[in-house]
Amino acid sequence: MLKKERHDLIMRQINLHNRVLTSDLVQLLNVSEDTIRRDLQELSDENFLYKVHGGALSKSYHSSFDDSTVYAKEAKIVIAKKTISLIKDGMVILTGGGTTIIELVKQLPENLQATFFTISPLVAVELSKYPRAEVILIGGLFSKNSQITYGGHVISQLAEINADLCLLGTSALHPQSGLTDTDWEINQLKKKMLNSSKKTAVLCISEKLNIALRLKVAALENITYLVTELEPNDSKLDNYRVKNLQIL
Repeated sequence: MLKKERHDLIMRQINLHNRVLTSDLVQLLNVSEDTIRRDLQELSDENFLYKVHGGALSKSYHSSFDDSTVYAKEAKIVIAKKTISLIKDGMVILTGGGTTIIELVKQLPENLQATFFTISPLVAVELSKYPRAEVILIGGLFSKNSQITYGGHVISQLAEINADLCLLGTSALHPQSGLTDTDWEINQLKKKMLNSSKKTAVLCISEKLNIALRLKVAALENITYLVTELEPNDSKLDNYRVKNLQIL
């Protein structure tokens, strides 16, 4: 495989999942770890990604203030506008982090009156712009990779919440494997968020459909809403039409 082809594939993984592990890229591209490290360093030098210990992170994932590099931004705006229909005055809402959630927050009605619990400092900053929204940032250890809080203290706080709606971005969604992720700590955190909410909406660009990662978060049947940029009757969503899951 040519270097340009490897770089393109690496950037696709970065754009889809916001972070990648060197070990996963070695398996995916069937090359040596040294080759992947060189590729990541070159892409970092060209300012396409952040190289970190064990892998790399998306440039767009680390700031809510510069959205010029957000991947699939138009699709995420469509998803955001659909999701707003689920949010009503007086609700208690629990959110994860990520660029799709941040885009949703930017699209909220200016006078929305709701209480938001979030594990993302970047989401909290965006929510603070709404005068009638109460914003509660759940504190704990801070993941430099995922830009969210995590750990036992966060899990304990989530156990005390009974949210009306949980809003989650996703790294991957699959008809059989359901909602999956790669990070053990984040995986446990998402499970607890689901358990702390009456309903859950998963926000997912269509490119992340039909992908299964190592760790399972939840089956499709345990998700209330799936929100993509596609029309709800699109044939690409046929395998996701299961009991209890409403497609927006």
